[in-house]
Amino acid sequence: MSGLVKTLKNIWSITELKDKLILTFSLVIVYRLGSFISLPSIDLVSVGNILEAYQKNGGSNQAAGLLGLLSSFTGGALSRASILALGIMPYISASIIVQLMGLAIPYIKKLQSDGESGRKTINQITRWLTIAICLFQSVFYLTQLTTTLLPIDQFASAYSVNPVENPLLFYIPSVIILTAGTVFSMWLGEKITDKGIGNGISILIMVGILADLPSAFVTELGLQSSSVLFLFEIIFWLVVIVLSIILVSAVRKVPVQYVRRAQPGVSAKSLGVSVRDYIPLKVNAAGVMPIIFAQALMFVPGLLGRFTQEGSETRAFFDGFANMFSWQYNLLFALLIIVFTFLYTAITIPVNQMADDLKKNGGLVPKVKPGSETEEYLDGILSKITFPGAIFLALIAILPALVKIVGLTETDKFALFFGGTSLLIMVGVFLDTVQQINTYLLNHHYDGLMESKLSRNPVRS
Repeated sequence: MSGLVKTLKNIWSITELKDKLILTFSLVIVYRLGSFISLPSIDLVSVGNILEAYQKNGGSNQAAGLLGLLSSFTGGALSRASILALGIMPYISASIIVQLMGLAIPYIKKLQSDGESGRKTINQITRWLTIAICLFQSVFYLTQLTTTLLPIDQFASAYSVNPVENPLLFYIPSVIILTAGTVFSMWLGEKITDKGIGNGISILIMVGILADLPSAFVTELGLQSSSVLFLFEIIFWLVVIVLSIILVSAVRKVPVQYVRRAQPGVSAKSLGVSVRDYIPLKVNAAGVMPIIFAQALMFVPGLLGRFTQEGSETRAFFDGFANMFSWQYNLLFALLIIVFTFLYTAITIPVNQMADDLKKNGGLVPKVKPGSETEEYLDGILSKITFPGAIFLALIAILPALVKIVGLTETDKFALFFGGTSLLIMVGVFLDTVQQINTYLLNHHYDGLMESKLSRNPVRS
């Protein structure tokens, strides 16, 4: 404990780091305050009463379940019909689309390799694409708001402007405000990245996720019949977090030897024959992208189910995909994650280019010939470490459903913190931020924030 206090004092003694942390916390508070400002056409008091009624019903209402799932990345802003209801997710979607476009469009691919100037152009493209996505998603969200989340025929008191009687007066200002809210969130994230500490966009997502943790924790504690079972649940949750850290940090180090060339007038013996290095291949190189891609496709089975006969066994089977805790949903979800993990890893880690770069720079893997053999060797290692990584990633993704099925948790809300995108994002952002803080501390000759083998040396597979 004394070591932690000393480390915190060291952090506060570094002026630059202290200013960055203060700015980061300040902008995060601004983001959280914005999530409590409702749209001008929504009565926040009425919405609060409706949500409170949903919670008293145990969250059994279908709209409430959908509400909780969609709000997980916005800290409840979506459920409160806030001006930041869309959060930062449209920007994430635009970034993913631009990244995939780089694989198919030569112009985008050229920009990605043009250094700083190309990065600025890509950022501008991503921003404009974010606005386009916001215009579409805001209309969809407002439609769902008036039909599913807060149906106008049941909760007319929640709307200061009736969407049915005055659709233009309701939709046009709301779409503009929701789009401006996402642009503002994007600006906050970029400011945190540039002037603060950590990746700003990721930090805003993590803050939105963590905002629901205290209420979920208190609700779970109140519903658990046994304190021993609740303690076991918390211990198991902490174990899952540790395993997620291992998954994010684990790498396979491939040794590489670079042959030095003797300079004129200098003997090769005095320089040394070679320099040893390694290529770090991550066990989970795809990160959370496979989960995001898989979730984007999970609406397809439910859509297909609409074309089957209502009341039939086939319709009941497809309807099961609408429940994220059902066996059919999680089986398909896990299979898609495994497939997307291999595909995304193969796309983002070009072993052929790595082999060519090694050959051009005089590098070689010991006992492996440069060129095609090196490419096959790296591809073989990548396949071997990706398979267990994909299985583990799929297991983490479906863990909320597993703990719910075995009865370890009493609420769906707390079960979501046991895995999936939320947990991996929290772990990844935490490790990245701690690493940046450690860099500042070590540069000023202080001990790091996390003195452990895991933080100093990545886990080797």
